[in-house]
Amino acid sequence: MFKKGFDNAKYLLLQSEKIQERINAFGDKLYLEFGGKLFDDYHASRVLPGFEPDSKIKMLLNLKDIAEILVVISANDIEKNKYRSDIGITYDADVIRLIDIFKSKGLYVSSVVMTMYHPQPSVDAFVQRLENLGIRVFKHYPIAGYPSDLQTIVSEEGYGKNEYVPTSRRLVVVTAPGPGSGKMATCLSQLYHENLRGVKAGYAKFETFPVWNLPLSHPVNVAYEAATADLNDVNMIDPFHFEAYNQLAVNYNRDVEIFPVVNAMCEKILGYSPYKSPTDMGVNMAGFCIFDDEACRTASKQEIIRRYFTALNDVRKGRANKEVISKIELLMSKTDVTVEDRKVVKFAEDKALQTGNPACAIELLDGSVITGKTGNLIGAAAACLLNALKTLGGINDKIELLSPSVIEPIQHLKVNHMGAVNPRLHTDEVLMALSICAVTNSTAKLAVEQLSKLKNCQVHSTVVLSPADEKMLKALGMNVTCKA
Repeated sequence: MFKKGFDNAKYLLLQSEKIQERINAFGDKLYLEFGGKLFDDYHASRVLPGFEPDSKIKMLLNLKDIAEILVVISANDIEKNKYRSDIGITYDADVIRLIDIFKSKGLYVSSVVMTMYHPQPSVDAFVQRLENLGIRVFKHYPIAGYPSDLQTIVSEEGYGKNEYVPTSRRLVVVTAPGPGSGKMATCLSQLYHENLRGVKAGYAKFETFPVWNLPLSHPVNVAYEAATADLNDVNMIDPFHFEAYNQLAVNYNRDVEIFPVVNAMCEKILGYSPYKSPTDMGVNMAGFCIFDDEACRTASKQEIIRRYFTALNDVRKGRANKEVISKIELLMSKTDVTVEDRKVVKFAEDKALQTGNPACAIELLDGSVITGKTGNLIGAAAACLLNALKTLGGINDKIELLSPSVIEPIQHLKVNHMGAVNPRLHTDEVLMALSICAVTNSTAKLAVEQLSKLKNCQVHSTVVLSPADEKMLKALGMNVTCKA
């Protein structure tokens, strides 16, 4: 059952104020490293029910008159053709997607920074593509001895070799398609160059997770570990923060490990370090906006289970190794959850046993569960979706929303003209047909009107979903798992 636990309006206000406060602390300019997803943070919306996926971009819009965006991408990620598994596109394609969306929101994107640059055909082709689109590209290079050799890093042979990125506004947001792109290195390189030019610039970090002022074992923070199990991120108490303030704060291993280096770099670049701990570097206010802790705990436990199913599927598809599964199993044990705690799993499995065919289950927001089975005309996910729309619209279960006379011509088109092997309709095809029928059929129209009520519902399939089904269910805002 879906229950809100996070005050999004309060978050937008507090977060904007905190960033403005940090800008003022440095004087001329703040380079703000943005971790996680900037405008489609679905992980945050799942573990902090009430958090809107585009909250960060809305917060930035409050500051858009003083903000500009640098998008960072590593040449290594282009060469490896690295992709974002959540939306299924490569990092280089995502850079262009990000820029288009930022601009459509009225935000100023000034440049792209190519980190770890060395000449190679795929990288140079992407640089040329960006420049053809009128986007400025600046190159940052590998530095020998990074990050330990400070003498080299903070010198003409280190950051000094990087191309300086001209920026014109007080808040420079540095973001990227994913982790490991070089956001922090870009910020510090810019501090070096700004300092040479007499500009009073500072650096801060905006990471939603782990939430620094929640306990280490809080499910919200454990869910973050599950989400980053493939990166070997580990939440830990920030030892520098405890030593400086005698206060417990949660951070993660990479920031704690790199802090002495960042601290020393700041001292070498600025002549002093503004921070006593990696937690000090952050500006995250999410922890102050939770008003129902139990709702967030429950939602986060469900996210951990979902991440477990995702890991099982990724291993089966060759996208991850078995160590990821083992790590998430430990996290499940730590939070005392099992797959049986995901309500839709048992309903889907029972339906599959009953019918002898793949099945699907949807938990509606009121806690009731709807099931669907694989038939001759439509797949289990599509059948379950139609059954859910019937329930939400109070439509008699015996009524056919789509008659065989509507479905069969589409099957004929798929198999005989489009080369499909499976004649059954997927969820996107079913919804398209239902929308067309809604023009003349009031019952179909009533069913279509229920689609918005599926947001935040839980779904489980007893088999791996087709890409079309998975994409459509997620587009409707549903939280999907499937058996590997």
